[in-house]
Amino acid sequence: MPFYHSLGKIPHKRHTVFRKLDGNLYAEELVSTEGFSSMYSLVYHCHPPTLVKELGEPYSVEPKIAREKHLKHTSLLGFNIQPEDDYLQSRKPVLVNSDLHISLASPRKSMTDYFYKNSQADEVVFIHEGSGTLKTGFGNIPFEYGDYLIIPRGTIYQLHFNGENNRLFIVESFSPIRTPKRYRNQFGQLMEHSPYCERDIKRPQDLETHDEYGDFKVLIKKQGLIYPYVYGTHPFDFIGWDGLHYPWALSIHDFEPITGRLHQPPPVHQTFEGHNFVICSFVPRKYDYHPQAIPAPYNHSNVDSDEVLYYVDGDFMSRKNVVRGQITLHPGGIPHGPHPGAVEKSIGKEKTEELAVMIDPFRPLMLTEDAIRIEDPNYYKSWAE
Repeated sequence: MPFYHSLGKIPHKRHTVFRKLDGNLYAEELVSTEGFSSMYSLVYHCHPPTLVKELGEPYSVEPKIAREKHLKHTSLLGFNIQPEDDYLQSRKPVLVNSDLHISLASPRKSMTDYFYKNSQADEVVFIHEGSGTLKTGFGNIPFEYGDYLIIPRGTIYQLHFNGENNRLFIVESFSPIRTPKRYRNQFGQLMEHSPYCERDIKRPQDLETHDEYGDFKVLIKKQGLIYPYVYGTHPFDFIGWDGLHYPWALSIHDFEPITGRLHQPPPVHQTFEGHNFVICSFVPRKYDYHPQAIPAPYNHSNVDSDEVLYYVDGDFMSRKNVVRGQITLHPGGIPHGPHPGAVEKSIGKEKTEELAVMIDPFRPLMLTEDAIRIEDPNYYKSWAE
């Protein structure tokens, strides 16, 4: 996130002597992205972050591709993903390409006996159902329905849930997740026309320093494998840190929609961006106010991108038979648009209560075996009804 934040105790100058009360040095660590040329934070540990006691055999979590090439409008019934106790085991990748992986998860239990680190992808965890706390060495972030949790690559974390009914929509990005460039000025500040601002950002709070020795299991993901590590000190032993590389959150309910006299194109809904894809938020808003406006989206051809829409809540006037947790994939190369009757029905409507997350990837998505298991095979016929 492009603005400075700090928690805990840090020395006056970087790379200088910083001692504990017993006279021993704290261990300084630079957590940097894109070498030393992009965002970074300086972290001060009670112990060096390198004390590995054991290393287990890696195992694969690589998505199993079922449909590599396809040209069919597709619908996945996301809530048909069955709940599982374990967070990592519950994550089911459904749509993937070389830029991002999209997964669904329904974990019942908190991560209490291990920690997790994605070492090569930023993660966007959208909370569809459930609440709890994202715990990291940088501090804690409480989360609830509608929150996007942005977890930068290399961040060791745990998710602690308040209950067993949790539904998550997860994007793994192999490039940094950032706020859209057109929303920021040359200094990185979100500008007046941005649909959200720094006041809406939830940053880490309540830094908890765990100065502990023991056996701490950290599952590290890299290149489709999970590497089981056992460290000799607690991963959350931060005494303090500062910088621009840290987890943060934004509620979809704090996204302020941009409206106009005539139908606004999807880029006005953009919330985040990665390399070769964007993430957008569709939120309750007033419809177009030109006296002859047609609020329903027009038919459009995705020439250079696929379109993914994850339905969260509300009534979608452009689609029939939409259910919560449904994913639609409209691949580039064929047009799509409102279902029959939706255009006429939308005329004269004043507002919508829809809530959805949209992803436009600029490389084709592949369907996994987990996706095929929850596919509605007849969705592509729905325009002919």
